Amino acid sequence: NKNSPSLFESKVMKEKAHTISGFSKLSKNEKIEWLVESYFEDSNEAKKEFQAHWHPDESQQKILDGFSENTISNFPLPFGVAPNFLINNKTYCLPMVIEESSVVAAASSAAKYWYSRGGFKAEIISTKKLGHVHFCWNGDANKWLQLKDKLEKTLRSHSSDITANMEKRGGGIEDIELLDKTDLMDAYYQIKVSFETCDSMGANFINSVLERFASCLKEFVAEEPSFTNQEKEVEIIMSILSNYTPECIVRVSVECAIEDLKLNNEEDARALANKFYKAVQIAKIDPYRATTHNKGIFNGIDAIALATGNDFRSIEACGHTYACRDGQYRSLSDCKIEDGIFSFWMEIPLAVGTVGGLTKVHPIAKRSLELLGNPSSNELMMIIAAGGLAQNFAALRSLVTTGIQKGHMKMHLSNILNQLQASDKEIKEAIFYFKDKVVSHSAVREYLDLFRSKTQGKPAF
Repeated sequence: NKNSPSLFESKVMKEKAHTISGFSKLSKNEKIEWLVESYFEDSNEAKKEFQAHWHPDESQQKILDGFSENTISNFPLPFGVAPNFLINNKTYCLPMVIEESSVVAAASSAAKYWYSRGGFKAEIISTKKLGHVHFCWNGDANKWLQLKDKLEKTLRSHSSDITANMEKRGGGIEDIELLDKTDLMDAYYQIKVSFETCDSMGANFINSVLERFASCLKEFVAEEPSFTNQEKEVEIIMSILSNYTPECIVRVSVECAIEDLKLNNEEDARALANKFYKAVQIAKIDPYRATTHNKGIFNGIDAIALATGNDFRSIEACGHTYACRDGQYRSLSDCKIEDGIFSFWMEIPLAVGTVGGLTKVHPIAKRSLELLGNPSSNELMMIIAAGGLAQNFAALRSLVTTGIQKGHMKMHLSNILNQLQASDKEIKEAIFYFKDKVVSHSAVREYLDLFRSKTQGKPAF
């Protein structure tokens, strides 16, 4: 039929049906209506599911909606706790938000294990955070050497209204450096600034200062009498904090006599120590293993960061960059066996906050911080690092002894049973049945089929 649209025209018409103008101005219900009609075959069911996860308290839902844009529903994640964490001789119960089976259980197991062996020791090494003004300038680079002090004084003076409150809290701008990067890119320079942001993560503060520096730099260059006319223009590329904070470092460690590692006897303890040590060394030399090794660390770190309203994405980006600071991606944790002592530790950059952002806005993040005793940002750094090291220890101990899948699949059993719509009675019987058996989706399904066939029409036993 000549009047029928071509295949290409039909595709274009279909794609246009999936586009919309002014979506952000629609109400939440209007957004859902358009979405389910455009993308879901079971539009009524999809609409019900999106609405079912709205918070029943309208004031709480309003808070959640304010965190992002174009919100149509909430995405619930489990909020768990890992008790018995002894950190610097103080006992904590760690809040953890994560969807992966066995993470909270593993952290709890490691916390209990080390509680009787002295617990975790943690210390803050430094707390500097960084940001840069990136700019291009064509001129005599040597002139900047003579103007460094004058420029720094001008930048500090012109940003004093922004830094005043932070300075009252003991923070503010620490160092200002002018970096010549013209060997990497033509006419490229940076103003590198280090900050102390006290108990806040400080992103908004840092970016506000840097943007003020950028406008001040343009004026400085235009008015500097030693610059030629050609040198009186500067191109600001961007002004932004860096999520790489290699001078915002926390160290956390555990150690005990080798014989105290024992599972059953002293021979087991020495075998565990040696295999554990070798596993860490492999993660230091093999990037393939290091990636999975460090992912385990961030299982613990991310879960606590998310629970306390911190930016786990920036924490991860920083940690992975730090892991390859010498040119190869390596383990973030380390281990040694010396003079009969087993030591396991980690130094890691963690830029976190206990004020600002979601920390005092998200109702559960507030409760998480209260659960931890309303810590300072430095204390929270140590708590989060301990959670990461605990998770790493638990994973490595499983890997070099029973294997990772035994514990992981035991925890995953409940998810499989829920997927197969098992009843409470079936769940109870399945957990008992699989306590000494390998768990897999097919094995659980076969067990349920057999169980149901035996009990069909018969009294429950």
